Amino acid sequence: MGKYYITYRYNANKSMDNCAFCNADGDFLIVPQQGRLLITTECGRLKVSPGEIAIIPHGFRFSVNLPDGPSRGYVAEIFGTHFQLPDLGPIGANGLASPRDFLVPTAWFEDKSYPGYTIVQKFGGELFDAVQDFSPFNVVAWHGNYYDLSKFCPYNTVLFDHSDPSINTVLTAPTDKPGVALLDFVIFPPRWLVAEHTFLPPYYHRNCMSEFMGLIHGGYEANADGFLPGGASLHNCMTPHGPDTKSYEVCFFLTIMQVLILVCASSS
Repeated sequence: MGKYYITYRYNANKSMDNCAFCNADGDFLIVPQQGRLLITTECGRLKVSPGEIAIIPHGFRFSVNLPDGPSRGYVAEIFGTHFQLPDLGPIGANGLASPRDFLVPTAWFEDKSYPGYTIVQKFGGELFDAVQDFSPFNVVAWHGNYYDLSKFCPYNTVLFDHSDPSINTVLTAPTDKPGVALLDFVIFPPRWLVAEHTFLPPYYHRNCMSEFMGLIHGGYEANADGFLPGGASLHNCMTPHGPDTKSYEVCFFLTIMQVLILVCASSS
């Protein structure tokens, strides 16, 4: 099948009643933006809120309940590899996403009759269904994890210039080529931007990877207008992009003020 990925935006208005889904093709990374998800798996239950993420490995049967009503968010599906924590390199042992902050599901199972229970399985990009008379969540076991993004420990420039966005990688799906990932899951959490003599938003640039960006809450420093929670942007490989006009003008003014303050401080 090879290594590749697909990104989705989801909008759900109904819980999965009397049915479950199984992806035999790839792993799911689920990022809710609005509305909690109660995900029942063969290894227990996950209650995933906006600001948290969940990974469903391929082959697991799962069902999603909507305790808050309609929900929306983002999903990445990867094929031919699995997510793992990035190599911290010179950062050392601590920082970014710590293994200790990944949580396990709450152990849960049921052993009861469910006439007409439907299993929908994705295989080879196609959907198949089968009907059974019992719950698929009758396994007495628990394993797996989910992650609260607020536990992420960001790193940033403390003197000048911008770090590559990869410094904010939570999870990566590697390939056989060193330094090249199939998919990096990167976040821009609340953090201080303190670089001197530096235009604070990301500068105008092109990437060797395609960049799909969603917004869970708050605002993005490079796009003050029109990029709202639940929205998304896509910049394909080698497509130039950067801050919008309003962000540029505000940060250009702040950069000029920073220079003036530094000049006044050095001359006083």
